[in-house]
Parts: sequence; C-alpha cells; structure tokens
Amino acid sequence: MTTNQPVALVTGASSGIGKETALALAAAGFNVVGTSRDTSRVTPLDGVTFLDLDVASDASATAAVQEVIERFGRIDVLVNNAGVGSLGAAEETSLEQAQGVFDTNVFGVMRMVNEVLPYMRGQGRGRIINLSSVVGFVPQPYMAVYAASKHAVEGYTESLDHEVRDHGIRALLVEPAYTNTGFETNSARPDTPLHAYEKQRQTVDRVMAEAIRDGDDPGVVARAVVAAATDAKPKLRYAAGPTAGRARLLRFVPAWAFDRQIRKMNQLAG
Repeated sequence: MTTNQPVALVTGASSGIGKETALALAAAGFNVVGTSRDTSRVTPLDGVTFLDLDVASDASATAAVQEVIERFGRIDVLVNNAGVGSLGAAEETSLEQAQGVFDTNVFGVMRMVNEVLPYMRGQGRGRIINLSSVVGFVPQPYMAVYAASKHAVEGYTESLDHEVRDHGIRALLVEPAYTNTGFETNSARPDTPLHAYEKQRQTVDRVMAEAIRDGDDPGVVARAVVAAATDAKPKLRYAAGPTAGRARLLRFVPAWAFDRQIRKMNQLAG
C-alpha cells in the first residue's frame, strides 16, 4: 500500500505527550502510526494506527518500521517520544538501573533513527523529532541519570542534524518543561536508596510533584512537535511552552547566578 499523505511514526503514543502528539499530527493531515509496548491495552484513537514496539529491542524496532513501510510505503516524520523517568540521587542509582534508562531514552532513539534513515534518504526528505527536556541543557539534582540521558539526546541530535541535512532530512529537538503527565508517579525510584540523601530527596520529590501538577498540558508539547514537523524552515530546538522558554534563558546568566538559581528552585541549602 502507498499513500500520498505524509506518514508520521510516534513512539510511546498510548498516553500523555505521545497520545496528544499523535492526535495533533492526525489533525494536521498526517497518516499517524502510534506505538506502545502492549497495544492490547491501548484505547483506540481516531486517525491513529497502533503497532507494538519496544524501543529497547533491536528486533522490535526493525519490525515496526518495516510494517510502517509495508502498510504505507513511506515514512516522513519520526517522533521519538518513548521514554522512562528516573528519580533519586546519582549515588543511589545502580549502574544496572542507569543502563535501563539509557537503553530506552538514548539507545531507543538511536535504534529508531537507524531504522528510518535508509527510507528517508531514499525519499530525499524526512524529519526526525526527538523529545528532550529542559533538563537536557540544565542540571536537575536528584534526577542525575534522567538528566544525563536527555543531555545525551541533545548532543546526539545536534550532531545528527548536520550529518543528514545534505540528504533532505532534519533532526530536531522539542524541549518540554514540567508537563502534567504523571511523570513523577511513573518514574523509577532509586534501587539503592541511602539515608544520607533521604531528606533532600523527599524535598526535591515534593517540589517536582507540585511543578508537574501545575505544569503545561501535554497539548502544548504536541503543538511544538507539529510545528517541528511542518515548518518550512524548521528550527533545531523548539521550546514547548513558556516555562521551557524561560529555562533556556538560564544558559545565558552568569555561572554563579545560574548555580544559585538551580539550588533555590530545588530547595537545596547554600
């Protein structure tokens, strides 16, 4: 089967940002394929075809992209949204747990990119949109592993964009801030908790929960993704919402002021 409509593949589309992104792309005229690790539990969405996909599996990534090509004959946009959260101090997080986060948040992105690029190069066009975060460019105490994974996505995407641009392809970043998705309740907790960090970890957890509760609607992020997918002259980075826009300004303040603001935001002493 082939289609004249552009085709978008959205990973992790069963809920939250991924769900709203899939719906927004469908409304913008895309044939949308959403993925979930278990589509039998997914509530159907108008205009969205669902496929099973575990981005931490090479075989699953290959099979999902091949199925998109077989069904639609093309792939124009990849949205790497699937990800996992991780809370806790760096020392409290085992290497095994950290590797699990990176296998989804970083290597999952790389797997999907490597699968779609041959088709996009053959078409001479395509957009790869990677969901980062404001903690992809600012530190976040008690989320060191998650922040590291998003920093990795930032560096990978920036470099990738330069490599693929000559082939009519762009690699772009969408950077949400706090988004009301229940992130903190679904994030992994430290598997080696230490008493030394317990009090401050609980404080940061509370700050995070309040920020997420009052955060942007996932639709704000979805609109940024649609802009990245459709802008005639796309930007490398799309700040998703006003909080994300303000966070970007932190990179331009003096180092001492930046350090002080991070500690103040997280209620850290000193």
